[in-house]
Amino acid sequence: MSVISSARPAPRRWLQLWPLALFLLLALAGGLWLLHVWPQLMLKSVVWQREVNQQMSALLQAVAADPGRAGGSLLAFSFIYGVLHALGPGHGKVVIATWLATHPSKLKSGIRLTLAASLLQGLVAIALVVVVLTLLALPARQLHLSSFWLEKGSYALVGLLGVMLCWRALKKLRDVLRRPTFKSFTPHHVHHANCGCGHQHMPAPDSLAAEGDWRAWLAIVLSMGMRPCSGAIMVLLFSKVVGVFGWGVASALAMAAGTSITISLLALLVHSFRRLAVRLSANRTPALWRQVGWTTLAFAGGAILVITAVVMWVSAVPAERGLRPF
Repeated sequence: MSVISSARPAPRRWLQLWPLALFLLLALAGGLWLLHVWPQLMLKSVVWQREVNQQMSALLQAVAADPGRAGGSLLAFSFIYGVLHALGPGHGKVVIATWLATHPSKLKSGIRLTLAASLLQGLVAIALVVVVLTLLALPARQLHLSSFWLEKGSYALVGLLGVMLCWRALKKLRDVLRRPTFKSFTPHHVHHANCGCGHQHMPAPDSLAAEGDWRAWLAIVLSMGMRPCSGAIMVLLFSKVVGVFGWGVASALAMAAGTSITISLLALLVHSFRRLAVRLSANRTPALWRQVGWTTLAFAGGAILVITAVVMWVSAVPAERGLRPF
C-alpha cells in the first residue's frame, strides 16, 4: 500500500496584510489631498490668526484697565486658543504621530513628550521676548526675525530626526534579513537570536521601549518646542506694550496647556491604533515578517519626517506684522 502525500497549497500570507495595504492607500490619498489644499489652509489660517490677535488685543486692553474682571477671561480665551490652535496643520503633530505610529513606545512616554514640547514652546516664546525686547532692547522686527529663524531651526531638527530614524531602520533591516543561519533541527535544539528557526527570541517591542531612547526623545521635544507659537509672541509683545507683561506670560502658558491637551489626545489615539495593529498581527504573520514589516514602517516614518521638514523649510516665510500660518 503506497501512501501518496499531496502537497498542501501554501497559504497566501500576503492576503493577511490587507489592513496594512488599506492603511497605506488611505495615507497616500490623505497626503495627496493635503498637498492639494495646503495653500488654502495656509491662507485661511493667516486670516483666522489676524482675527484672534484682534480679540486677544481687546482682552489685554481690558486686563490693563481692570485685571480682576478681565484676567480670567484672558486666561480662558488663551487656553481655548491653544486647544484649537493645535488642531490646525503643523509639524509638531506630524512628528509625534509619526513617532508613536512607527516605533514601540509606552503611552506615558508619549504624553510626557507632548507635555514637555508644549511647555518648551511657551517658554521659548517668553524667553525670546524677554531677551530681544528687554535685555537687548531691539525692535519688534528683530523679534519676528528671531522667531522665524527658530522656526527654520525646528524644521532642520525634524529633518535630522527623520534621517536618524531612517538610518537606524536600515541597519536593523539589514541585520534582520541577514539573520537566518539555521542548519538543521536536532532533538536538543537550543534557541538563540541567530538560530534562524523562524521563532522570535528577542524581547517584545514594548519591553524594549521601556528602556527609552533619550536621543530621539530629545530631538522630538526640541523639534516640536523650538518653534515659538505665533499667538504667544503676539500676546507677549502687546502685553509688554500696554504694561501687563505678567498677564502676557500667564496667557502664553495657558496657550501651552491647551496645546498639550490636544496633542496628548492625538498621541492617545495614535498609540491605541498601533496597539490594535500589533494585536491583530501577532498571531497571523510569522515573526520574521513582523520584524521586517515594523522595521520598514519605521523607515517610512523617518522618510515622512524628512519630507515634512523639506516642505516646511521651503514654505516658511518671515512673519508679516506678526502673522504666521499656525
